[in-house]
Amino acid sequence: MAQVVRMHEIGAPDVLRVEQEELGLPGPGQVRITQDAIGVNFVDTMVRSGGYPVTLPAIPGFEGAGTVTHTGADVNRFASGDRVAYFFALGGYASERLISADALIKLPPDICTFHAATFLAKGLTAWMALRALHPLRAGETALIVGASGSVGSILSRWAKSLGATVLGVAGSRDKMAKVRAGAHHAFHAGDPAIADKVRAVAPDGVDVVFDLVGAATSALAMPLVRDGGDIVAIGAASGNAFDESAEAARRDVRIRRGGTPQFVHAGTIDAASTELFSLMRAGAFDDIDVAHFELADAASAHRAVEARLLSGIALLVPGAVSF
Repeated sequence: MAQVVRMHEIGAPDVLRVEQEELGLPGPGQVRITQDAIGVNFVDTMVRSGGYPVTLPAIPGFEGAGTVTHTGADVNRFASGDRVAYFFALGGYASERLISADALIKLPPDICTFHAATFLAKGLTAWMALRALHPLRAGETALIVGASGSVGSILSRWAKSLGATVLGVAGSRDKMAKVRAGAHHAFHAGDPAIADKVRAVAPDGVDVVFDLVGAATSALAMPLVRDGGDIVAIGAASGNAFDESAEAARRDVRIRRGGTPQFVHAGTIDAASTELFSLMRAGAFDDIDVAHFELADAASAHRAVEARLLSGIALLVPGAVSF
């Protein structure tokens, strides 16, 4: 029997119920996997609270990693024993699951399943931002709003590795040290002098603003990006923002948006994951904290993510947590 966390209604974290489920064998095009770890993303809380529509009852979670135990008909790319991961397939909060083989990638021998579940979805989102929405070049200046968050922490370090000057913005002063660990310069979003301080580093404005927060901080971006620069809006933790404006048109500022599956797909996943895994091997993200929760305690993980209590990334682990 598989342990699953299912929601039968929209609501607070308490709607997440631990249940047992008999999975059966995979159908055509499917595989069955035993999961070692499941990534927790902000979108999971949106699923639970109704901000991301799903059909109920539903099992939240889009990201996980584990081992193939059974394969269905017409599955040729995977075999029992393969270590695999996925980054956008609803139904992740489970000790075992059935999943389309098309949603999986095979992990290299030196990438462990726990690291894959921690960094795959968030890292591929960072790849989308840095390679598709604004191909970042060495020597550019990048302002990352929400640099203390899970995607922001990865994005900051990745941008530094590409030779950019990285300016990170934290929403609270107690997260400034975390931002400094991944950026060249750290700023507090509530500092009344933030514009002057950023302009001291980038007098003409930054080349690109990566905004991972949304409405709460959107007023920062336009005054700080240079004429002809980009605002990349890939987060909406505080609501959507960045409508096209007359000022953006007048200053030739592009507003770029996108969802990870739109840019990370069959044609790009090999290149994207290869680059991400190379950075993981090099230890680029080793200093990012990971908070482990038992799968059965998914509600606590949601509370921590929503309240921004974590200093790093949340990971669900089926069974006892022994890290």
